[in-house]
Amino acid sequence: MANLKTLKTRIKSVRSTQKITSAMKMVAASRLRRAQDAAVAARPYAQRMERMVASVLSNPAVAQNGPRLLAGTGSDKVQLLIPVTSDRGLAGGFNATIARETRRRIAELEAQGKTVKLFCVGRKGAQSLRRDHGSKIIGVVEDIGRTGVKFTDAQDIANKVVGMFEAGEFDVATLLFNRFVSAISQIVTPLQIIPVQAPKIEAAPAGGGHAGHGNAAGAVYEYEPSEEEILDALLPGNLRVQVFRALLESSASEHGARMTAMDNATRNAGDMIGKLTMTYNRTRQAQITKELIEIISGAEAL
Repeated sequence: MANLKTLKTRIKSVRSTQKITSAMKMVAASRLRRAQDAAVAARPYAQRMERMVASVLSNPAVAQNGPRLLAGTGSDKVQLLIPVTSDRGLAGGFNATIARETRRRIAELEAQGKTVKLFCVGRKGAQSLRRDHGSKIIGVVEDIGRTGVKFTDAQDIANKVVGMFEAGEFDVATLLFNRFVSAISQIVTPLQIIPVQAPKIEAAPAGGGHAGHGNAAGAVYEYEPSEEEILDALLPGNLRVQVFRALLESSASEHGARMTAMDNATRNAGDMIGKLTMTYNRTRQAQITKELIEIISGAEAL
């Protein structure tokens, strides 16, 4: 039977752990609200940016003869995967799901004869992937979002990726991040950022089309300067916006996952304290009963 002192020490230890997990849950909950608001606010801007790119690309000639960020290298032999994780753990399966999806994609691409490189955003993703695919990691970015995600963080990452692309280090780049749905639900989302994939826009209704470059509503746009010059400035900006959106979504997902994980840990600690307390009380009662029996037996012997 367990020793009373050992049980008492363990109960005290679990209570201390419960206080820590409870505090972490409250901190994550307070940060989640701000991160969620930022992620939701960024979605319309990113979507409008995609629509703007699609509108400019409605001219087939522009789509075929556009900048390299749009046209690509003409090959998809070298694939760059950019998994977005966090620098800290204790966030449930937040980091593990990204690492697992990255490994799955690596296996899939290598089975197709592709060369895979990794540019990791977040310490945890790099640590997890380094064990199996350390030779593929060509860069790691850490300390993103320590005091909140900033656009300059996305700008620095986008500039590094574009620099590698212009240096001919890869042909296709894909972001892998957790898209925030709720505190208990995050969806692993792949997003190809180089070459830029123009989002599909709905065709204009029959009889409602116009000559020239139009959008889904059939409106006609005249561009000044030319579409090519617009794309030279628009595509790098769109790339930064999409990276920024991915960082915001990942930040909100991280706080949501951590809040849920710490809530479960706090509940589990409470259950464990209840079981240990019951065991402690039973052990203490057994010892008291044993002492009473010894006293009574000694008295009867006299």
